[in-house]
Amino acid sequence: MTMATSPERSSPARLTGGCQCGAVRYQVNGAPLNTYICHCRECQKQSASAFGISVLVHGADIIVTQGQVKTWQRPTDSGNVLDCHFCPECGSRLFHGDLAGQGPVSIKGGSLDVMPDLSGVDHIWVVRKAGGIAIPAGVRTYFGEPDDEQGGETG
Repeated sequence: MTMATSPERSSPARLTGGCQCGAVRYQVNGAPLNTYICHCRECQKQSASAFGISVLVHGADIIVTQGQVKTWQRPTDSGNVLDCHFCPECGSRLFHGDLAGQGPVSIKGGSLDVMPDLSGVDHIWVVRKAGGIAIPAGVRTYFGEPDDEQGGETG
């Protein structure tokens, strides 16, 4: 992911975001690990669109600065269970994963105050991509999860 930085700064701007109604706000005290455009059916459902934007960070780096999130769990294709965090007022999905751990948590890109630069990011779950969606040439693609495959296809 390309972050907005000035030549004088060595660290990226702090990520901040919140839900659609403003009841929940958060900040991230760490750099993103990766950014994906995800074409899985679950991201299509939760975003009510053709794909979702996932910005991966360490769960412990997310600080909820206003309000509280509500959590529900859903099964994953691998047989695991995923924590899904959302605003209890407006229902906006904010994060997926364990907020207390060091493992990666996916921030839903639409909840960020500044949309990440998506040029050149990896596309995952392309096996479930909606018809008519064009993936840019030269980006890395994965049929499923990146961790499930040895490398990716370059499109």
